[in-house]
Amino acid sequence: MNFPCYIQHQCAISPQHTFKADIFSAPLVTTDDNMLQVLPPDYAGLIPPNALRRMSKVLKMGLATAVQCLADAGHPQPDAIITGTGKGSLQDMEKFIKDIVTYQETALNPTQFIQSTFNAVNGLIALQQQNTRYNNTFVHRGLSFESALLDAMLQLAEGKQLVLLGGFDEVTADQFQIKSHSGWWKKEKIHSADLLQHVSPGTIAGEGAAFFLLGDQPAANSYAKIAGIRLLNRPGAAKLEGALQTLLATHQVQPDLLLSGRNGDSNYQHFYEQISAALPGVPEVSFKPLSGEYETAHAFGMWLGAEMIKAGKAPQQWFPADTPWPSKLENVLLYNQYYGEQHAFILLQKMA
Repeated sequence: MNFPCYIQHQCAISPQHTFKADIFSAPLVTTDDNMLQVLPPDYAGLIPPNALRRMSKVLKMGLATAVQCLADAGHPQPDAIITGTGKGSLQDMEKFIKDIVTYQETALNPTQFIQSTFNAVNGLIALQQQNTRYNNTFVHRGLSFESALLDAMLQLAEGKQLVLLGGFDEVTADQFQIKSHSGWWKKEKIHSADLLQHVSPGTIAGEGAAFFLLGDQPAANSYAKIAGIRLLNRPGAAKLEGALQTLLATHQVQPDLLLSGRNGDSNYQHFYEQISAALPGVPEVSFKPLSGEYETAHAFGMWLGAEMIKAGKAPQQWFPADTPWPSKLENVLLYNQYYGEQHAFILLQKMA
């Protein structure tokens, strides 16, 4: 997809100090228990109190991030609300399933079932904003956010002017335990800041929400242009590198920085090694030690890349001291893969 669109505003809740914070001075947040969890902001003023007490974590952070993104833009009515999520509200789903067992399928409270549906956040945003326009949620595992982004670009190409785009997922103790048995997480406890130096099977868990107001035209304070995107499912090595070279050739650009989803998992390290080798001389940094791994982590990566492009600098305190930063940040290439199956490239460019 080569129809360009523009990130006019954005907002993120993550394990780092990203919500209404100066990321260039905020300290790095780390963990030693293999699970990076979000730093919840004060939701007062963003979500009505009577609704807030009934919401799970992912509903709170999804709705609050979307509302703050629109507030920063002056409360426009987007022509479409499009999101991606890997699991929706796990907390509500787990509670609903436990209630089925506890109450033996009788007298169940429907609230958890309703709120556990994948499009619950979209519905809450539409209700709060009184928005009855195009509304869609993508649930495509590791390409959930990227599929939502692709749909947003298509909507803009077909004539819509503003699209609210988001990606969100949460981690729970039960999910962490279940995936531990499947080898998703490292067996040994590591310090999250040392994730990339500790290459072994598995990675660390994470969660977060990021929302973007995309426009078909640049605005005065736009963050960056989304120049192109490529999605691949189970590609071979030749197809993966071919997609990269086609994307760069189409836009006739050499990235200043590779912002990757490298996560210290030795099972899939070779994908990142291949992409890094195909870009000789291009510095690489990873956003996974900041966010952890989850289906829509690429949304956090895109948020971070756009912040860096707009400011022309990086939050260097979040990365190793010996990181070879480029002299300029005008073209940032994002690459992420999800357990070897789903791969995505996103090319961000500085506003002209």
